[in-house]
Amino acid sequence: MEKQGVLSSQLLVKNRVFEVALDGDLLSWRELVRRTRISGGVRDALRAGFCLAKVLHRSRDTSGSRSVAVSEIIAVRETEPDSCLKEDGRWQKMAQTHPCAFTVSYVERGSQHCWRCVDVTFQCPDGALCQRWVQAIKEQLSLLTSRPKRLLVYINPYGGKRQGKRIYEQKVAPLFARASISTEVIVTERANHARDHLNTEADLRRYSGVVCVGGDGMFSEVIHGLLARTQRDAGVDQNCAEESLVPCTLRVGIIPAGSTDCICYATVGINDPITSALHIIVGDSQPMDVCSIHHNNTFLRYSVSLLGYGFYGDVLADSESKQWMGPARYDISGVKTFLTHNYYEGTVSFLPAQSSLGSPRDKTRCSAGCYVCLHSGQLHSRDRRACEGDEDVSGREDDGAGGWQVLRGKFLAINSASMSCACPRSPKGLSPAAHLADGTADLILVRKCSRLNFLRHLLRHTSKDDQFDLDFVEVHRVRRFRFTPRHCESELDLKEHGKTLFGHICRDHPACGCTALNSSWNCDGEILQQAAIDVGVHCQLIRLFARGIEEPVITEDMRGLNAV
Repeated sequence: MEKQGVLSSQLLVKNRVFEVALDGDLLSWRELVRRTRISGGVRDALRAGFCLAKVLHRSRDTSGSRSVAVSEIIAVRETEPDSCLKEDGRWQKMAQTHPCAFTVSYVERGSQHCWRCVDVTFQCPDGALCQRWVQAIKEQLSLLTSRPKRLLVYINPYGGKRQGKRIYEQKVAPLFARASISTEVIVTERANHARDHLNTEADLRRYSGVVCVGGDGMFSEVIHGLLARTQRDAGVDQNCAEESLVPCTLRVGIIPAGSTDCICYATVGINDPITSALHIIVGDSQPMDVCSIHHNNTFLRYSVSLLGYGFYGDVLADSESKQWMGPARYDISGVKTFLTHNYYEGTVSFLPAQSSLGSPRDKTRCSAGCYVCLHSGQLHSRDRRACEGDEDVSGREDDGAGGWQVLRGKFLAINSASMSCACPRSPKGLSPAAHLADGTADLILVRKCSRLNFLRHLLRHTSKDDQFDLDFVEVHRVRRFRFTPRHCESELDLKEHGKTLFGHICRDHPACGCTALNSSWNCDGEILQQAAIDVGVHCQLIRLFARGIEEPVITEDMRGLNAV
Protein backbone atom coordinates (compact mmCIF):
# COMPACT_ATOMS: atom_id res chain seq x y z
CA MET A 1 0.00 0.00 0.00
CA GLU A 2 1.55 3.34 -1.05
CA LYS A 3 0.69 6.83 0.06
CA GLN A 4 1.18 9.84 -2.17
CA GLY A 5 4.90 10.65 -2.38
CA VAL A 6 5.86 7.47 -0.52
CA LEU A 7 7.25 4.35 -2.14
CA SER A 8 6.53 1.29 -0.02
CA SER A 9 6.99 -2.45 -0.68
CA GLN A 10 7.44 -5.72 1.12
CA LEU A 11 10.96 -6.92 0.30
CA LEU A 12 13.37 -9.53 1.57
CA VAL A 13 16.45 -8.69 3.62
CA LYS A 14 18.62 -11.59 4.76
CA ASN A 15 15.73 -13.99 4.11
CA ARG A 16 13.33 -12.02 6.29
CA VAL A 17 10.33 -10.00 5.13
CA PHE A 18 10.55 -6.24 5.64
CA GLU A 19 8.27 -3.33 5.01
CA VAL A 20 10.53 -0.92 3.11
CA ALA A 21 9.55 2.71 2.61
CA LEU A 22 11.10 5.73 0.92
CA ASP A 23 9.41 8.81 2.29
CA GLY A 24 11.09 11.93 0.93
CA ASP A 25 14.48 12.18 2.56
CA LEU A 26 14.21 9.01 4.67
CA LEU A 27 14.67 5.35 3.77
CA SER A 28 13.36 2.91 6.36
CA TRP A 29 12.79 -0.82 6.65
CA ARG A 30 10.87 -2.66 9.37
CA GLU A 31 10.67 -6.39 9.84
CA LEU A 32 7.17 -7.85 9.69
CA VAL A 33 6.69 -10.02 12.78
CA ARG A 34 4.27 -12.88 12.28
CA ARG A 35 1.66 -13.53 14.93
CA THR A 36 2.35 -16.46 17.25
CA ARG A 37 -0.63 -18.75 17.83
CA ILE A 38 -0.92 -19.87 21.48
CA SER A 39 -2.78 -23.08 22.27
CA GLY A 40 -2.66 -26.11 24.50
CA GLY A 41 -2.12 -25.52 28.20
CA VAL A 42 -0.59 -22.90 30.43
CA ARG A 43 3.00 -24.12 29.95
CA ASP A 44 2.77 -23.88 26.16
CA ALA A 45 1.12 -20.49 26.38
CA LEU A 46 3.83 -19.12 28.67
CA ARG A 47 6.57 -20.59 26.50
CA ALA A 48 5.00 -19.12 23.35
CA GLY A 49 4.54 -15.78 25.08
CA PHE A 50 8.19 -15.76 26.15
CA CYS A 51 9.33 -16.54 22.61
CA LEU A 52 7.07 -13.85 21.18
CA ALA A 53 8.47 -11.31 23.65
CA LYS A 54 11.98 -12.17 22.50
CA VAL A 55 10.99 -11.71 18.86
CA LEU A 56 9.32 -8.38 19.54
CA HIS A 57 12.32 -7.18 21.54
CA ARG A 58 14.68 -8.19 18.77
CA SER A 59 12.57 -6.48 16.12
CA ARG A 60 12.46 -3.22 18.04
CA ASP A 61 15.40 -1.15 16.68
CA THR A 62 18.03 -3.89 17.04
CA SER A 63 17.78 -6.02 13.93
CA GLY A 64 14.14 -5.54 12.93
CA SER A 65 13.94 -1.83 12.15
CA ARG A 66 16.23 0.75 10.65
CA SER A 67 16.03 4.15 9.00
CA VAL A 68 18.67 6.08 7.09
CA ALA A 69 18.59 9.67 5.90
CA VAL A 70 18.93 9.89 2.13
CA SER A 71 21.69 12.47 2.70
CA GLU A 72 23.80 9.67 4.20
CA ILE A 73 23.21 7.14 1.44
CA ILE A 74 26.43 6.69 -0.53
CA ALA A 75 25.07 4.85 -3.56
CA VAL A 76 22.43 2.43 -4.85
CA ARG A 77 22.89 -0.24 -7.51
CA GLU A 78 21.18 -3.32 -8.88
CA THR A 79 22.81 -6.53 -7.65
CA GLU A 80 22.35 -10.27 -7.57
CA PRO A 81 20.16 -11.72 -4.80
CA ASP A 82 21.93 -12.83 -1.63
CA SER A 83 24.04 -15.90 -2.27
CA CYS A 84 23.90 -16.87 1.39
CA LEU A 85 20.33 -18.19 1.30
CA LYS A 86 19.78 -21.40 3.17
CA GLU A 87 19.70 -24.49 1.03
CA ASP A 88 16.33 -25.77 2.09
CA GLY A 89 13.12 -25.77 0.13
CA ARG A 90 11.55 -22.86 1.94
CA TRP A 91 14.41 -20.43 1.28
CA GLN A 92 14.89 -21.64 -2.28
CA LYS A 93 11.22 -20.95 -2.87
CA MET A 94 11.57 -17.42 -1.45
CA ALA A 95 14.62 -16.81 -3.66
CA GLN A 96 12.63 -17.91 -6.69
CA THR A 97 9.82 -15.51 -5.80
CA HIS A 98 12.30 -12.62 -5.29
CA PRO A 99 14.81 -13.04 -8.14
CA CYS A 100 15.92 -9.38 -8.39
CA ALA A 101 17.78 -7.24 -5.87
CA PHE A 102 19.32 -3.84 -5.25
CA THR A 103 21.96 -2.79 -2.73
CA VAL A 104 22.05 0.45 -0.79
CA SER A 105 25.39 1.67 0.60
CA TYR A 106 25.03 4.08 3.49
CA VAL A 107 26.86 5.61 6.45
CA GLU A 108 26.83 3.77 9.76
CA ARG A 109 28.19 5.48 12.86
CA GLY A 110 30.50 3.61 15.19
CA SER A 111 32.19 4.59 18.42
CA GLN A 112 34.55 7.56 18.78
CA HIS A 113 33.06 9.43 15.77
CA CYS A 114 34.05 6.60 13.42
CA TRP A 115 32.00 6.20 10.22
CA ARG A 116 31.79 3.13 8.02
CA CYS A 117 30.15 2.36 4.69
CA VAL A 118 27.63 -0.45 5.13
CA ASP A 119 25.62 -2.35 2.50
CA VAL A 120 22.09 -3.69 2.79
CA THR A 121 20.56 -5.74 -0.04
CA PHE A 122 16.82 -5.76 -0.73
CA GLN A 123 15.34 -8.61 -2.81
CA CYS A 124 12.38 -7.80 -5.05
CA PRO A 125 9.73 -10.07 -6.60
CA ASP A 126 10.26 -8.65 -10.12
CA GLY A 127 12.70 -6.57 -12.13
CA ALA A 128 10.28 -3.69 -12.71
CA LEU A 129 9.88 -3.08 -8.97
CA CYS A 130 13.63 -3.34 -8.46
CA GLN A 131 14.31 -0.74 -11.13
CA ARG A 132 11.61 1.48 -9.69
CA TRP A 133 13.32 1.45 -6.29
CA VAL A 134 16.76 2.11 -7.74
CA GLN A 135 15.45 4.99 -9.83
CA ALA A 136 13.53 6.52 -6.92
CA ILE A 137 16.59 6.51 -4.63
CA LYS A 138 18.82 7.90 -7.39
CA GLU A 139 16.35 10.72 -7.97
CA GLN A 140 16.52 11.63 -4.28
CA LEU A 141 20.32 11.51 -4.37
CA SER A 142 20.39 13.79 -7.41
CA LEU A 143 18.67 16.48 -5.33
CA LEU A 144 21.68 16.64 -2.98
CA THR A 145 23.48 19.45 -4.79
CA SER A 146 26.14 19.84 -2.07
CA ARG A 147 27.79 16.55 -3.02
CA PRO A 148 31.04 16.79 -5.02
CA LYS A 149 31.13 15.45 -8.57
CA ARG A 150 34.80 15.92 -9.45
CA LEU A 151 37.73 16.26 -7.03
CA LEU A 152 41.34 17.34 -7.37
CA VAL A 153 43.39 15.06 -5.10
CA TYR A 154 46.94 15.72 -3.87
CA ILE A 155 48.84 12.86 -2.24
CA ASN A 156 51.95 13.41 -0.14
CA PRO A 157 53.86 10.10 -0.46
CA TYR A 158 56.51 11.12 2.08
CA GLY A 159 54.47 12.39 5.02
CA GLY A 160 54.04 10.50 8.29
CA LYS A 161 54.85 6.84 7.80
CA ARG A 162 54.95 7.23 4.01
CA GLN A 163 51.59 5.49 3.68
CA GLY A 164 49.62 8.23 1.92
CA LYS A 165 49.50 6.61 -1.53
CA ARG A 166 48.56 3.19 -0.14
CA ILE A 167 45.86 4.69 2.13
CA TYR A 168 44.26 6.52 -0.77
CA GLU A 169 44.37 3.63 -3.25
CA GLN A 170 43.12 0.95 -0.84
CA LYS A 171 40.69 2.81 1.41
CA VAL A 172 39.55 6.04 -0.24
CA ALA A 173 39.55 5.56 -4.02
CA PRO A 174 37.10 2.59 -3.91
CA LEU A 175 34.61 4.70 -1.92
CA PHE A 176 34.89 7.61 -4.36
CA ALA A 177 34.32 5.21 -7.24
CA ARG A 178 31.27 3.70 -5.55
CA ALA A 179 29.82 7.18 -5.08
CA SER A 180 30.48 8.01 -8.77
CA ILE A 181 32.93 10.79 -7.92
CA SER A 182 35.56 11.38 -10.60
CA THR A 183 39.04 12.40 -9.50
CA GLU A 184 42.28 13.83 -10.83
CA VAL A 185 45.13 12.55 -8.65
CA ILE A 186 48.50 14.28 -8.32
CA VAL A 187 51.27 12.67 -6.27
CA THR A 188 53.46 15.52 -5.04
CA GLU A 189 57.16 15.33 -5.80
CA ARG A 190 58.57 18.15 -3.67
CA ALA A 191 57.71 20.57 -0.90
CA ASN A 192 55.04 23.13 -1.88
CA HIS A 193 54.21 21.21 -5.07
CA ALA A 194 50.48 21.34 -4.28
CA ARG A 195 50.65 25.01 -3.29
CA ASP A 196 52.37 26.06 -6.50
CA HIS A 197 50.08 23.95 -8.70
CA LEU A 198 46.94 25.42 -7.14
CA ASN A 199 48.31 28.93 -7.30
CA THR A 200 49.34 28.88 -10.95
CA GLU A 201 48.35 25.86 -13.04
CA ALA A 202 45.15 24.23 -11.81
CA ASP A 203 41.90 25.03 -13.60
CA LEU A 204 39.79 25.31 -10.46
CA ARG A 205 36.54 25.73 -12.41
CA ARG A 206 36.64 22.03 -13.30
CA TYR A 207 36.40 20.84 -9.71
CA SER A 208 33.90 20.88 -6.88
CA GLY A 209 36.55 20.40 -4.22
CA VAL A 210 40.19 19.76 -3.38
CA VAL A 211 41.37 16.79 -1.29
CA CYS A 212 44.76 16.44 0.36
CA VAL A 213 46.10 13.08 1.52
CA GLY A 214 48.72 13.75 4.18
CA GLY A 215 49.18 15.58 7.45
CA ASP A 216 48.72 19.13 8.66
CA GLY A 217 51.64 20.29 6.50
CA MET A 218 49.95 19.05 3.34
CA PHE A 219 46.71 20.76 4.33
CA SER A 220 48.64 23.97 4.91
CA GLU A 221 50.10 23.74 1.39
CA VAL A 222 46.65 23.37 -0.13
CA ILE A 223 45.04 26.29 1.68
CA HIS A 224 48.02 28.54 0.93
CA GLY A 225 47.65 27.76 -2.76
CA LEU A 226 43.88 28.21 -2.75
CA LEU A 227 43.91 31.43 -0.73
CA ALA A 228 46.70 32.98 -2.75
CA ARG A 229 44.87 32.16 -5.98
CA THR A 230 41.56 33.48 -4.64
CA GLN A 231 43.04 36.78 -3.43
CA ARG A 232 44.97 37.34 -6.66
CA ASP A 233 41.89 36.70 -8.78
CA ALA A 234 39.92 39.12 -6.60
CA GLY A 235 42.62 41.81 -6.71
CA VAL A 236 43.34 41.65 -2.98
CA ASP A 237 46.84 42.54 -1.75
CA GLN A 238 47.92 39.86 0.75
CA ASN A 239 50.73 42.10 2.03
CA CYS A 240 48.24 44.55 3.48
CA ALA A 241 47.30 43.43 6.98
CA GLU A 242 44.18 45.63 6.93
CA GLU A 243 42.67 43.97 3.84
CA SER A 244 39.49 41.91 4.10
CA LEU A 245 40.28 38.62 2.41
CA VAL A 246 37.90 36.91 -0.01
CA PRO A 247 36.65 33.44 1.04
CA CYS A 248 37.47 30.40 -1.08
CA THR A 249 34.59 28.87 -2.99
CA LEU A 250 36.06 25.36 -3.17
CA ARG A 251 35.82 23.09 -0.16
CA VAL A 252 38.86 21.20 1.10
CA GLY A 253 38.89 17.60 2.25
CA ILE A 254 41.53 16.01 4.48
CA ILE A 255 42.45 12.33 4.34
CA PRO A 256 44.69 11.90 7.41
CA ALA A 257 48.04 10.27 6.60
CA GLY A 258 50.63 12.38 8.40
CA SER A 259 52.69 12.49 11.58
CA THR A 260 50.15 14.81 13.17
CA ASP A 261 46.60 15.24 11.96
CA CYS A 262 45.34 17.80 14.46
CA ILE A 263 43.12 19.65 12.00
CA CYS A 264 41.32 16.50 10.94
CA TYR A 265 40.92 15.39 14.57
CA ALA A 266 39.53 18.78 15.64
CA THR A 267 37.01 18.97 12.78
CA VAL A 268 35.87 15.33 12.48
CA GLY A 269 36.72 13.87 15.88
CA ILE A 270 38.92 11.02 14.69
CA ASN A 271 41.93 10.47 12.44
CA ASP A 272 40.45 7.80 10.21
CA PRO A 273 40.76 7.88 6.39
CA ILE A 274 37.46 6.09 5.75
CA THR A 275 35.51 8.44 8.03
CA SER A 276 37.03 11.48 6.33
CA ALA A 277 36.29 10.05 2.86
CA LEU A 278 32.63 9.52 3.79
CA HIS A 279 32.32 13.12 5.02
CA ILE A 280 33.63 14.21 1.62
CA ILE A 281 31.20 11.96 -0.26
CA VAL A 282 28.08 13.14 1.58
CA GLY A 283 29.12 16.74 0.86
CA ASP A 284 29.50 18.07 4.39
CA SER A 285 30.54 21.71 4.72
CA GLN A 286 32.26 23.17 7.77
CA PRO A 287 33.45 26.80 7.70
CA MET A 288 36.78 27.60 9.31
CA ASP A 289 38.61 30.73 10.37
CA VAL A 290 42.07 31.52 9.04
CA CYS A 291 44.72 33.77 10.59
CA SER A 292 46.96 35.90 8.38
CA ILE A 293 50.46 36.67 9.70
CA HIS A 294 52.42 39.75 8.68
CA HIS A 295 55.83 41.21 9.51
CA ASN A 296 56.66 44.81 8.62
CA ASN A 297 53.74 45.00 6.15
CA THR A 298 54.86 41.81 4.44
CA PHE A 299 52.67 38.70 4.34
CA LEU A 300 54.34 35.64 5.87
CA ARG A 301 51.87 32.75 6.20
CA TYR A 302 48.36 31.64 7.02
CA SER A 303 47.52 29.65 10.13
CA VAL A 304 44.43 27.59 10.91
CA SER A 305 45.31 25.87 14.17
CA LEU A 306 48.29 26.82 16.37
CA LEU A 307 50.68 29.75 16.49
CA GLY A 308 53.20 29.07 19.23
CA TYR A 309 56.13 31.20 20.43
CA GLY A 310 58.51 30.13 23.14
CA PHE A 311 58.01 26.50 24.17
CA TYR A 312 56.22 25.21 21.07
CA GLY A 313 58.43 27.24 18.75
CA ASP A 314 61.58 25.91 20.41
CA VAL A 315 60.30 22.32 20.24
CA LEU A 316 59.72 22.58 16.51
CA ALA A 317 63.04 24.32 15.85
CA ASP A 318 64.96 21.66 17.77
CA SER A 319 63.08 18.81 16.05
CA GLU A 320 64.14 19.99 12.58
CA SER A 321 67.54 18.34 12.99
CA LYS A 322 65.94 15.07 14.09
CA GLN A 323 63.59 14.34 11.19
CA TRP A 324 65.22 10.94 10.73
CA MET A 325 63.57 9.93 14.01
CA GLY A 326 60.05 10.32 12.63
CA PRO A 327 57.22 11.43 14.96
CA ALA A 328 59.33 10.46 18.02
CA ARG A 329 61.45 13.57 17.40
CA TYR A 330 58.75 15.75 18.94
CA ASP A 331 58.92 13.81 22.23
CA ILE A 332 62.71 14.09 22.41
CA SER A 333 62.72 17.77 21.53
CA GLY A 334 59.87 18.41 23.95
CA VAL A 335 61.79 16.96 26.89
CA LYS A 336 64.93 18.87 25.92
CA THR A 337 63.04 22.16 25.57
CA PHE A 338 61.26 21.63 28.88
CA LEU A 339 64.55 21.09 30.69
CA THR A 340 66.11 24.14 29.00
CA HIS A 341 63.23 26.25 30.35
CA ASN A 342 63.88 29.36 28.26
CA TYR A 343 61.73 32.42 28.68
CA TYR A 344 61.38 35.42 26.37
CA GLU A 345 60.64 39.06 27.07
CA GLY A 346 58.33 41.07 24.91
CA THR A 347 55.13 43.05 24.45
CA VAL A 348 51.80 41.53 23.48
CA SER A 349 49.03 43.84 22.25
CA PHE A 350 45.62 42.51 21.29
CA LEU A 351 42.16 43.54 20.21
CA PRO A 352 39.60 41.72 22.40
CA ALA A 353 36.56 40.10 20.85
CA GLN A 354 34.10 42.15 22.85
CA SER A 355 30.91 41.06 21.10
CA SER A 356 31.79 37.38 20.74
CA LEU A 357 29.45 34.80 22.20
CA GLY A 358 31.13 32.73 24.88
CA SER A 359 34.59 32.94 26.41
CA PRO A 360 37.74 30.79 26.47
CA ARG A 361 36.91 29.49 29.93
CA ASP A 362 33.29 28.49 29.46
CA LYS A 363 32.43 24.83 29.07
CA THR A 364 30.89 25.18 25.63
CA ARG A 365 32.60 22.97 23.06
CA CYS A 366 32.45 23.68 19.35
CA SER A 367 30.47 20.86 17.75
CA ALA A 368 28.38 20.10 14.67
CA GLY A 369 25.79 22.85 14.13
CA CYS A 370 27.56 25.12 16.65
CA TYR A 371 25.35 28.11 17.46
CA VAL A 372 28.31 30.39 18.21
CA CYS A 373 29.85 29.75 14.78
CA LEU A 374 26.47 30.06 13.04
CA HIS A 375 25.77 33.39 14.73
CA SER A 376 29.23 34.72 13.89
CA GLY A 377 28.87 33.63 10.27
CA GLN A 378 25.57 35.47 9.93
CA LEU A 379 27.07 38.67 11.33
CA HIS A 380 30.13 38.31 9.10
CA SER A 381 27.96 37.86 6.00
CA ARG A 382 25.91 40.91 6.92
CA ASP A 383 29.04 43.02 7.38
CA ARG A 384 30.54 41.85 4.09
CA ARG A 385 27.35 42.74 2.21
CA ALA A 386 27.32 46.12 3.90
CA CYS A 387 30.95 46.77 2.94
CA GLU A 388 30.32 45.77 -0.67
CA GLY A 389 27.35 48.14 -0.77
CA ASP A 390 29.28 50.99 0.89
CA GLU A 391 26.74 51.07 3.67
CA ASP A 392 27.35 52.33 7.19
CA VAL A 393 28.92 49.46 9.12
CA SER A 394 29.70 51.25 12.35
CA GLY A 395 29.19 49.08 15.38
CA ARG A 396 29.71 45.85 13.43
CA GLU A 397 31.07 42.83 15.26
CA ASP A 398 34.72 43.20 14.27
CA ASP A 399 35.03 46.87 15.26
CA GLY A 400 36.62 45.64 18.49
CA ALA A 401 34.96 48.14 20.81
CA GLY A 402 37.14 48.63 23.86
CA GLY A 403 40.39 49.21 21.96
CA TRP A 404 43.75 47.52 22.10
CA GLN A 405 45.16 46.11 25.30
CA VAL A 406 48.89 45.87 25.98
CA LEU A 407 50.76 43.38 28.18
CA ARG A 408 54.50 43.25 28.84
CA GLY A 409 56.48 40.56 30.58
CA LYS A 410 58.59 37.43 30.46
CA PHE A 411 56.84 34.51 28.80
CA LEU A 412 57.56 30.80 28.62
CA ALA A 413 54.95 30.41 25.90
CA ILE A 414 52.68 32.59 23.80
CA ASN A 415 50.07 30.51 21.98
CA SER A 416 47.26 31.47 19.65
CA ALA A 417 44.64 28.75 19.05
CA SER A 418 42.12 29.20 16.23
CA MET A 419 40.54 25.87 17.18
CA SER A 420 40.75 23.54 20.15
CA CYS A 421 43.92 21.94 18.71
CA ALA A 422 42.71 18.62 20.09
CA CYS A 423 44.60 15.47 19.16
CA PRO A 424 44.74 11.87 20.44
CA ARG A 425 47.38 12.82 23.01
CA SER A 426 45.45 15.87 24.15
CA PRO A 427 41.72 15.13 23.66
CA LYS A 428 40.68 18.56 24.96
CA GLY A 429 43.41 20.47 23.16
CA LEU A 430 45.21 23.68 24.03
CA SER A 431 41.97 25.65 24.25
CA PRO A 432 38.95 23.35 24.71
CA ALA A 433 36.36 26.12 24.21
CA ALA A 434 37.89 27.59 21.03
CA HIS A 435 35.56 27.66 18.04
CA LEU A 436 36.24 26.73 14.43
CA ALA A 437 34.38 29.58 12.76
CA ASP A 438 33.56 32.44 15.13
CA GLY A 439 36.14 34.91 13.80
CA THR A 440 38.29 34.80 16.93
CA ALA A 441 41.39 33.14 18.34
CA ASP A 442 42.25 32.30 21.93
CA LEU A 443 45.50 33.99 22.96
CA ILE A 444 47.17 31.99 25.75
CA LEU A 445 50.00 33.64 27.70
CA VAL A 446 52.17 31.53 30.01
CA ARG A 447 54.36 33.80 32.09
CA LYS A 448 57.71 32.87 33.58
CA CYS A 449 57.33 30.28 36.33
CA SER A 450 59.15 27.31 37.84
CA ARG A 451 59.63 24.10 35.90
CA LEU A 452 57.25 22.34 38.27
CA ASN A 453 54.47 24.84 37.64
CA PHE A 454 55.02 24.73 33.91
CA LEU A 455 54.82 20.94 34.05
CA ARG A 456 51.50 21.26 35.88
CA HIS A 457 50.23 23.42 33.02
CA LEU A 458 51.39 20.96 30.35
CA LEU A 459 49.88 17.96 32.17
CA ARG A 460 46.48 19.66 32.27
CA HIS A 461 46.33 19.39 28.47
CA THR A 462 45.84 15.65 28.95
CA SER A 463 43.39 15.83 31.88
CA LYS A 464 39.97 17.27 32.64
CA ASP A 465 41.35 20.03 34.87
CA ASP A 466 41.00 23.68 33.85
CA GLN A 467 44.37 24.39 32.24
CA PHE A 468 43.85 28.14 32.61
CA ASP A 469 43.20 28.01 36.36
CA LEU A 470 46.80 28.89 37.23
CA ASP A 471 48.06 32.28 38.37
CA PHE A 472 50.81 32.39 35.73
CA VAL A 473 48.45 31.57 32.82
CA GLU A 474 45.98 33.95 31.21
CA VAL A 475 43.80 33.59 28.15
CA HIS A 476 42.03 36.18 26.00
CA ARG A 477 39.63 35.79 23.09
CA VAL A 478 40.91 38.15 20.40
CA ARG A 479 40.31 39.24 16.82
CA ARG A 480 43.83 40.48 16.28
CA PHE A 481 47.13 40.60 18.15
CA ARG A 482 50.73 41.72 17.77
CA PHE A 483 53.93 40.61 19.45
CA THR A 484 57.16 42.56 19.67
CA PRO A 485 60.17 40.94 21.39
CA ARG A 486 62.08 43.17 23.77
CA HIS A 487 65.41 42.57 22.08
CA CYS A 488 64.13 43.31 18.58
CA GLU A 489 65.24 46.94 18.61
CA SER A 490 68.47 46.08 20.46
CA GLU A 491 69.43 43.62 17.74
CA LEU A 492 68.81 46.26 15.08
CA ASP A 493 71.05 48.69 16.95
CA LEU A 494 73.81 46.08 17.19
CA LYS A 495 73.64 45.38 13.45
CA GLU A 496 73.87 49.07 12.69
CA HIS A 497 77.11 49.28 14.70
CA GLY A 498 78.51 46.02 13.30
CA LYS A 499 78.44 44.23 16.66
CA THR A 500 76.53 41.08 15.80
CA LEU A 501 79.46 38.66 15.94
CA PHE A 502 79.45 38.21 19.72
CA GLY A 503 75.70 37.74 19.74
CA HIS A 504 75.88 34.89 17.21
CA ILE A 505 78.70 33.17 19.08
CA CYS A 506 76.86 33.48 22.36
CA ARG A 507 73.60 32.19 20.92
CA ASP A 508 75.11 29.13 19.29
CA HIS A 509 77.57 28.26 22.04
CA PRO A 510 75.97 26.26 24.87
CA ALA A 511 78.96 26.53 27.19
CA CYS A 512 78.43 30.22 27.88
CA GLY A 513 75.05 29.55 29.53
CA CYS A 514 73.28 32.38 27.76
CA THR A 515 69.63 32.44 26.67
CA ALA A 516 68.60 32.99 23.06
CA LEU A 517 67.29 36.50 22.52
CA ASN A 518 64.26 35.39 20.51
CA SER A 519 62.36 32.19 19.95
CA SER A 520 60.74 31.08 16.69
CA TRP A 521 57.05 30.94 15.88
CA ASN A 522 55.54 27.52 15.30
CA CYS A 523 52.95 28.17 12.60
CA ASP A 524 50.95 24.98 12.06
CA GLY A 525 54.18 22.96 12.16
CA GLU A 526 56.25 25.40 10.08
CA ILE A 527 58.93 27.71 11.50
CA LEU A 528 58.66 31.48 11.20
CA GLN A 529 62.01 33.14 11.82
CA GLN A 530 60.50 36.60 12.33
CA ALA A 531 59.70 37.11 16.00
CA ALA A 532 57.74 40.36 15.61
CA ILE A 533 54.42 39.60 13.93
CA ASP A 534 50.95 41.02 13.36
CA VAL A 535 48.13 38.44 13.35
CA GLY A 536 44.55 38.96 12.18
CA VAL A 537 41.66 36.48 12.28
CA HIS A 538 39.50 36.19 9.14
CA CYS A 539 36.07 34.74 9.82
CA GLN A 540 35.08 31.63 7.85
CA LEU A 541 37.64 32.12 5.08
CA ILE A 542 37.65 28.46 3.99
CA ARG A 543 35.30 25.48 4.12
CA LEU A 544 36.09 21.86 4.80
CA PHE A 545 34.34 18.64 3.83
CA ALA A 546 33.39 18.12 7.49
CA ARG A 547 30.53 18.92 9.85
CA GLY A 548 32.32 19.47 13.16
CA ILE A 549 32.41 16.96 15.97
CA GLU A 550 29.02 15.33 16.45
CA GLU A 551 27.61 14.99 19.93
CA PRO A 552 27.39 11.33 20.99
CA VAL A 553 24.01 9.73 20.35
CA ILE A 554 22.99 6.53 22.09
CA THR A 555 21.68 4.09 19.49
CA GLU A 556 21.08 0.37 19.43
CA ASP A 557 23.71 -1.81 17.84
CA MET A 558 22.33 -2.98 14.51
CA ARG A 559 25.41 -4.29 12.83
CA GLY A 560 24.01 -7.84 12.78
CA LEU A 561 21.38 -7.04 10.20
CA ASN A 562 23.39 -4.71 8.00
CA ALA A 563 26.72 -6.50 7.79
CA VAL A 564 27.52 -7.59 4.28
